[in-house]
Amino acid sequence: MRILSISTGKIAPLFGIDHPDHKVVNSGIKKDVVSSLEQPNSVVVRKVGIDGDEQADFSVHGGLEKAIYAYPAEHYDFWNELLARETKRTVPIGHGFVGENLSVEGFTESDVWVGDIWQIGEVELEVVKLREPCFKFNARMGYKGAAKAMIQSRRSGWYLKVHQGGSMKSGDYIIVIPGRRETNIDMQNAFLLRKEQQKDLF
Repeated sequence: MRILSISTGKIAPLFGIDHPDHKVVNSGIKKDVVSSLEQPNSVVVRKVGIDGDEQADFSVHGGLEKAIYAYPAEHYDFWNELLARETKRTVPIGHGFVGENLSVEGFTESDVWVGDIWQIGEVELEVVKLREPCFKFNARMGYKGAAKAMIQSRRSGWYLKVHQGGSMKSGDYIIVIPGRRETNIDMQNAFLLRKEQQKDLF
């Protein structure tokens, strides 16, 4: 279980294809890889997230409770197949494309429990909750069904709170210290799906 890449982004205009007013909104969802296995640059982690990463709307990403967004690299194949079928996209998405700060391997939503502590070198993070995608995710993916697909496929990723800052880099291994383990991220996805009562896409 390790970090494959670390990505950050700046606030930039994003056309909200599902926005009620069809207008351009600001978003930090577009990320660039700043640390990879090929170039494992160290990044600085603080209470509010990774240095150089910006968020436009703290209600959906950012602040102390949602400082860092992690996503399983195992899910990229799902998105590439879906987007190729629904949008005829021919260029595969890569690390950072869904807005994640950390692309990780060895975890999926059923393995990650709210309250678990992740130790990455000197950095200490706590699993907080799943991601609830909005119209900005649809705009980023170029597909109006993207947010619904994320919920229904239960491939949401999760937010992390920073308990102890420091430095980390791609290739660093993640040591998990179990919390109370009452709710995992997959269970949160299932609850959200029931609450939304969405028509199945699959």
